[in-house]
Order: sequence, then C-alpha cells, then structure tokens
Amino acid sequence: MTMNTRTLGTTGPQVSALGLGCMGMSALYGDADRAESIATIHAALAAGVNLLDTGDFYGMGHNEMLIGEALRAAPADLREQALVSVKFGALRDPDGNWAGYDGRPAAVKNFAAYSLQRLGVDHIDVYRIARLDPAVPIEETVGAISELIEKGCVRHVGLSEVGAETIRRAAATAPIADLQIEYSLISRGIEESVLPTTRELGISITAYGVLSRGLISGHFTRDRQLAANDFRALSPRFQGDNLQHNLSLVEALRKIAEQKGVSVAQIAIAWVLSRGAQHNNDIVPLVGARTRERLGESLGALDVTLDAADLAAIEEAVPADAAAGDRYPAAQMAHLGSK
Repeated sequence: MTMNTRTLGTTGPQVSALGLGCMGMSALYGDADRAESIATIHAALAAGVNLLDTGDFYGMGHNEMLIGEALRAAPADLREQALVSVKFGALRDPDGNWAGYDGRPAAVKNFAAYSLQRLGVDHIDVYRIARLDPAVPIEETVGAISELIEKGCVRHVGLSEVGAETIRRAAATAPIADLQIEYSLISRGIEESVLPTTRELGISITAYGVLSRGLISGHFTRDRQLAANDFRALSPRFQGDNLQHNLSLVEALRKIAEQKGVSVAQIAIAWVLSRGAQHNNDIVPLVGARTRERLGESLGALDVTLDAADLAAIEEAVPADAAAGDRYPAAQMAHLGSK
C-alpha cells in the first residue's frame, strides 16, 4: 500500500490519497456496530488515512459524536494528524425526515458551534454546506464560513454537489479547497462541466459514492434484502430491472478485476484515482468502509496500476451513462445543484 498525500486545491490541507467517509457508521445503511466503527476509524488513521468526512445531520449528530469519541481514544500522534471535513445545512425532524437546507450566515455559525462541541475539536478543517440553499446566495454562505476562518473555528472552505456557475461564484468570494461530489464509474456527470471548472480554478474533488453505495463493490447480490432503515431500498439504482442491469455491469467489471488479480471494489476505486492522476492527483476518493475488513480491501486499491489497455477495457465494460436509474430518488435529485 502506498499512501501518498496531495493538497486539496491550491490552498487547502495536505490529505491522504484516500479519505474515509463515515456516514454509514451512523445512518442510512442499516444498523452499524459502534465498536467496529471506532476500530475502523483507528485502523484508517494508523494506515495513514488522515481525512475523515462527516455531516452534522448524519444520525442527527451521532456521526460527529462517534468521530469525536474515536479521536479521543486514538493515540495522540494519530489524533493530531486527523483532518475533519464537515457538511452542514440539511434540516431534519425528529422522525428523520428531510426539510430542506439552511445556508443563512447566522445558521452557518450556529451549525458550526454545535459541530465543534460534538466533535470535541477547536476547529473544523474543511466546512461546506451539503446542498445549495436556493433562498440564500452562495456568496453569503461562503462569506459566513470565511468569517469562521477568521475566528479560527474553520480552516478551509469546501463546496458540495453544486454546478459550474455556483463554483465560480463561490471561488470569487473566497479560496475553495475542494468540491465534494459523487463520482464513480457509473456516476460520471461531473465530467461535462464541473470537472473542467474545478481544474481551471485549482479546486480539488473529494469523490463520494466511488462504489455507488456498494452497488459496484462486487459484494452486492441480486437477492440481498435491505433493512427498512437502509435508504438503498428506495434508491432507483437498486430497484427491479435497474438492479439487474447494474449488476450485469459489475459482472463485466469483475472479469477485468480477476484478470488483474484484484477485487471489483479495488479496480473501481483505482479507476477514480486514475482520473486525477494526470491532473496533480486532484481527485481524492472517499471510501465508505464501515468495517476494518472493507477498509483493508479499499486501501488495496492504492497498489492497483491501470494502464491504457486496462482503462480501455473498463470503459468498454462500463461505458459512461451505462447505469440504469438515477443516483437518488426524485425528491432528492431536485436538491442537487446543476448551476
């Protein structure tokens, strides 16, 4: 395993080649084991993964408290190397329902105060609104984060799931370290306008969903029964004929992986890494491992080299736009920024 580091954007922190997305340890993917989650965070830090990604609405604060507990229990040297990326702004009710997004400056500062307390840290390394609040100009939201930077509560501004126009407006307001957005073999929408814009402006991508929520991990089966609290049960890509079609893509990818002696997950993560390799390593995949076993498999992707023939074979097996179904249910797709 080779854990190189790269800079987020032109002014952001030095981060590991892979980051750990911690959402699944608290919400949306069925029940998780708390002790195993903490052990996985510790294993990631010990392996050199220094970027931990969360959201204040993951489990309504549960995920931040989990990370805070893991950091307190970690050896001092590992705790000090950890960088925490936090998404804010999603509004939820006691039943877990979604109620929009709040990007008002007063709300930004309020969210940050609670996150600092739950995480048990004196600053947040990268802070970003989870989705654009259509009622608040991005300049106001980013400006509020900049004020938190001046106070020492935040180190860097990030963005999440916004389009090229919003990226430009935000970057004109303050330096942007990175854009967090979904990117995988079967979710390649950013290639048209978003990725060229971030590269023009010197903004990195932290790519979530690199295994498409487990769909292209090589471990998801056609007969798998999802728990009632697993949001994939409502995800279009996991439904009926869509699922059958998408898993056929996985089987085509599996043949390539077997020829290279690696797993499907490793070749899928290595593909995402390869997309940034010719551009100053400007793409950092976030792996959503919830166990040490899955983390170890994901880290193995760092030792996978894909040559031109491999990339051509992967492209033939899983062409752009090959997936069936949207990546979110219709109501959530409406909140994704296209501008």
